[in-house]
Amino acid sequence: MSIRKLAVAAVAVAVVALAGPAPAREPDDGGVKIGKRSIFSNLVPAGQIEQASLAQYNEMTRQAFQRRALAEDNDPQLQRLRRIFRDLYPGARKFNERAGEWKWEVNLIKSDQINAFCMPGGKIAFFTGILDKLKLTDDEVAMIMGHEMGHALWEHARERAAKTTGTNALLRIGGGLLFGQAGEVIGAAGAQLASLKYSRTDETEADLIGMELAARGGYDPRAGITLWEKMSAASKGGPPQFFSTHPSGPTRINTIKKNLKDVMPLYERALARKRG
Repeated sequence: MSIRKLAVAAVAVAVVALAGPAPAREPDDGGVKIGKRSIFSNLVPAGQIEQASLAQYNEMTRQAFQRRALAEDNDPQLQRLRRIFRDLYPGARKFNERAGEWKWEVNLIKSDQINAFCMPGGKIAFFTGILDKLKLTDDEVAMIMGHEMGHALWEHARERAAKTTGTNALLRIGGGLLFGQAGEVIGAAGAQLASLKYSRTDETEADLIGMELAARGGYDPRAGITLWEKMSAASKGGPPQFFSTHPSGPTRINTIKKNLKDVMPLYERALARKRG
């Protein structure tokens, strides 16, 4: 079966390639305890998903440009996001050797939605709503970004695709086939949505990877606690879009607390490097 097109929960985004190959590092320097990637992901070719994702991403970018929804390169918030990404990126290849080959991008979408995502192949986007409404610190942004990178690095989209239909998790909308990595499918007009939620295991894995990426980048992983407290508070006026694919609750915060012991030494070493 072939995959024709792939899309994620997003409107268009400003495009910029950010990084070259991720540097290798010693495998025994600590970190989170996480199992192997699901064998189900091997049933769906990564290259096909990433290629189709890029094609849809480019189309969404074109549409965003027309709507003036793209943050320009000199936008302070976009520059902030890209700076944080550059700090997190060196840890990526521990979790996926192919991460060094991806053409990573970080973009900012002008929208009130509380949302962020990372597509297969390293396409990251934040919505201005998640930054402004939650008043995120750099540490909290790093935890969100690391979590979203974790989904892509651990190839949860491939796993979801395989588990949904055996070899094909594409959803038919209109005349096209679109796959939603971040839990939504968006047609050419960006208005048609369908859910493809991650499992609880997927979410825990992404949380753990995100904690480690943040810590290695010099961002306090304890910020995950305040982040989800802010998310819970924001949900009282109606669940943020982010909650449609990233359920919150005490269990998530407990997972962060339980695993802090594995990443705090990494954070402290990263801080020492920055200061030294």
